[in-house]
Amino acid sequence: MARVANTFTSKLLGDLAAKKKKAAHAQQQIDVHLTEHKLSECTIPYTHNNFRKAANEWLVATDQPIQALEHPKFKEMIDVALCATQGVKIPGQKATCAEIIYVFKNHLTNLRKKLNVCTMLHSICLYLT
Repeated sequence: MARVANTFTSKLLGDLAAKKKKAAHAQQQIDVHLTEHKLSECTIPYTHNNFRKAANEWLVATDQPIQALEHPKFKEMIDVALCATQGVKIPGQKATCAEIIYVFKNHLTNLRKKLNVCTMLHSICLYLT
C-alpha cells in the first residue's frame, strides 16, 4: 500500500510562530553569503581578448552569423556602450518591443506626411497645367 504524504498545514499560533522563525533563520543564513557590489565594481575591464571572447560567445549563444560582428549597427552599438561609465543597462523584451513599435509608428506618420505633401503638390501642378 502506497504511503500518502501529509499535506496538512497547522494554523495554530505556536506552529505559525515556529514556521515564521524558521523562515527568518533560513533568510539570515542566505544573507551572510550575499554581498552587494556597486555596478562599477562588476564591470569587466576592456581588453581585446575579453571583447573577442565575449563577441564569440555572443555569436554562438544567439546563433548569429559571423558577419554580424562586421555590421555597422553592431559597431555603433559597441561605440555607444563604450561611453558608459557604470556598465550598460540592457532593456527587457517588452521595453524593446514597445520602443521598436513606437519608432516604426513615428516613421510611418512622418512618411505619410511627406506623401500627403507630394500628393497635394502633384494635384496643384495638375490643376495649373
